[in-house]
Amino acid sequence: MIDRKNRRRRRSGNGLIDVLNGLLTLLVIGLVVVGGGFFYIASQYYGDGPTTEDRIFRVEAGNTLSTTANRLEEQGFISNSVIFSQFGSRVEESAVVKAGDFNIPAGASMSAILKELTTGNPLRYAVVIPEGWTVWQAVNRINDEDQLTGAISQLPPEGSILPGSYDFVPGDTRQSVLDKMQLAMTQALAEVWETRQPDLPLNSPAEMLILASIVEKETGVASERPQVAAVFVNRLKQRMRLQSDPTIIYGITLGQSTLDRGIRRSEIEAKTAYNTYQIDGLPPTPIANPGIEALRAVANPDDHNYLYFVAKGATPREGHVFAETYPEHQENVRRYREIEAAAAAEAEAEAARKALEDEQAGEATSP
Repeated sequence: MIDRKNRRRRRSGNGLIDVLNGLLTLLVIGLVVVGGGFFYIASQYYGDGPTTEDRIFRVEAGNTLSTTANRLEEQGFISNSVIFSQFGSRVEESAVVKAGDFNIPAGASMSAILKELTTGNPLRYAVVIPEGWTVWQAVNRINDEDQLTGAISQLPPEGSILPGSYDFVPGDTRQSVLDKMQLAMTQALAEVWETRQPDLPLNSPAEMLILASIVEKETGVASERPQVAAVFVNRLKQRMRLQSDPTIIYGITLGQSTLDRGIRRSEIEAKTAYNTYQIDGLPPTPIANPGIEALRAVANPDDHNYLYFVAKGATPREGHVFAETYPEHQENVRRYREIEAAAAAEAEAEAARKALEDEQAGEATSP
């Protein structure tokens, strides 16, 4: 009886040990499986990716991490969208992707890609509007940008766009870019108007904008803007007509084409709303979109008594010469005509030389 009890106790003790051994085995197997799974996931996440060359990946505005992960896998940037989104969202500092185009290097890991999409800088796209362009030119440039969507079918008011460089994300609408340009001009105009000289012959920001557009079209030399602005301000104060050639051109083209020729006498004498040889004061609207420096020049022009200016040389970058009296101005014009005639003669001679060289080259190569 005693032996039978002892055998039962030993079997009972051995059974408990067997259970513990079994549980321990399962635990070890579980740890191995979990550890192996973690190692696999980590190796997939941090290991080299499948791409063999640098490529651009676009995150559309409003895309979530999950949507982005699916698109990355579809386009062959990553091997597993679930690992990218689920594991990545737990180990990286940020899981909020930015909109835009990103340059993804060849072989980039999931970790590197997620960091780029969340903390990197998208590729920069911009629409650049030069100073002095009309709204017609500006809208054509915006509409020509194929990374934007929608279309601008109606021209905004002349002078309502501030020239400059405007960043956008591919997929933005063209109207949204135009809105940025117009808001920038509204803000610039208000800011500059507050800093103007108190005795200007201008009654509103709108009049300052009109005069700034004329100054912008009259000179391509930045340092001359305050001088040119002062000439027109002096003329307005003395009730002299502005006599600006660019206003005549705008009256002909309305800013929707270029005048690839000189101004005719009949056009100077034509009584249009924009011809400042024929009208008193300012034209009814701006003739272009002036830059911020032209606005500032009109708000704070130089202090001088000049009433006239004419080109100094044959090219715009040479600037202008200024005069206080009409006889001085006539002498400056005479000198300019001489320079202009000499430049034309030189250009004609150069064309003749080139034609002769072309002819002789053709004879030398003929059989």
